[in-house]
Amino acid sequence: MTERPTARPVPPDVPLFRRAAVVASCVGFVLIGALQALYGPAIPAFREKFGLSPSAAGLGLSAHFVGGVVGVLLFDRLFGRIGNRRILGTSYLLMAVGAAGFAVAPNWPLALAAALLAGLGFGGIDYGLNQLFAVGFGHRSTAMLNILNAHFGIGAILGPALVGTVGSDRYPALFLAFALVNLPLLLFLKGVRDEIPRPSGATAEPGTAEPGTETPRPRVRSLASVLAVFVALYVLHVGIEAGVGGWEPTHLESVGYGAGLAATATSVYWLMMTVGRFLVAPLTLRFSAPAIVTVSCAGMTVCLFLATVPALAPYAYAGIGLFIAPIFPTGLPWLNRAAPQARRAGALVIAASMAGGVAAGPALGKAIEWSGTRTVPLLLGGISLLCLTATRWLIRATGHAGTGVPSRRAVDGDATVSR
Repeated sequence: MTERPTARPVPPDVPLFRRAAVVASCVGFVLIGALQALYGPAIPAFREKFGLSPSAAGLGLSAHFVGGVVGVLLFDRLFGRIGNRRILGTSYLLMAVGAAGFAVAPNWPLALAAALLAGLGFGGIDYGLNQLFAVGFGHRSTAMLNILNAHFGIGAILGPALVGTVGSDRYPALFLAFALVNLPLLLFLKGVRDEIPRPSGATAEPGTAEPGTETPRPRVRSLASVLAVFVALYVLHVGIEAGVGGWEPTHLESVGYGAGLAATATSVYWLMMTVGRFLVAPLTLRFSAPAIVTVSCAGMTVCLFLATVPALAPYAYAGIGLFIAPIFPTGLPWLNRAAPQARRAGALVIAASMAGGVAAGPALGKAIEWSGTRTVPLLLGGISLLCLTATRWLIRATGHAGTGVPSRRAVDGDATVSR
């Protein structure tokens, strides 16, 4: 029989996350970032061990992403039917079992099945923690989401570094170690409240209310349209994120930079994404999510067009990393406020972001075949303009103001912040 969450009201002094659970959640995001980043550097070892072509070896990461999308959608169906701890605990276990299975798989089909299983857990953690952080810290939720997702970036930087240190031929040991490190996180789930948090329509968004006044409910023009544009924004900006990460080295080499500098510049791009999320966290307490996303899209667009100038290109790509960093975590609380009645909205945009990452490679590759590698920043700049257009439409459709200072009432009245 399906377990239903309790319907009784939760005392206002009970936080959604205890402090230790917040730390453990950040560690969990380091791990999912590292897991996603381990597959690529280990491809030479996959090919040698299983006798694979490059395209067949690339299916490992594809299986992981497919599992991730399925995990997001599956655990969204379970969200509200079983407790938060069970969702997160099951996800950690699936990720650990899948990673261990990938390490010891005797053939490639079993390895792909294990990658799919690990991706399933990955999707559950990605969805579950993003969803809970988006509603669990009151007006600080946007800041906490940026900090949480910054830890994903730390893992994404750490994974390839570990492969480079121990060698790709020892990838089974890394995947086994990853599986083992997941298990202690289960102990901290007791610090996560099991009841479903209800997004509050009265939680103030910086810039949407005057001090001492209630925050008005956003004026949503059309729920279906708003959701569709949010999904488009997430697909497009993740496509840019993946496109820069995949094609920056090729573009830089095509305009005269050496392979070593091009690789270093790409590492700096990923580093700036991580740094950008930490830097924007305090800004979310002063400026609204729509304002931050607007500035991010505008800055990203300017930097992409600056990247067409060879002398500026490496620095422009670093700037893209800084500006693109806040969009994913800052957009989720905005979506929750804009469409509080659409419970599955968060799952849709998270799944869409994964799908955008998968589709970006072949779609951009085909466009580059037609136009040449020097047009990479122009192509991505055009997509970035679409992101900016989508953001401006969402601001008009949801009736959000631009910038401002959070009201004292919102700061003092926040009863859900973890102690």
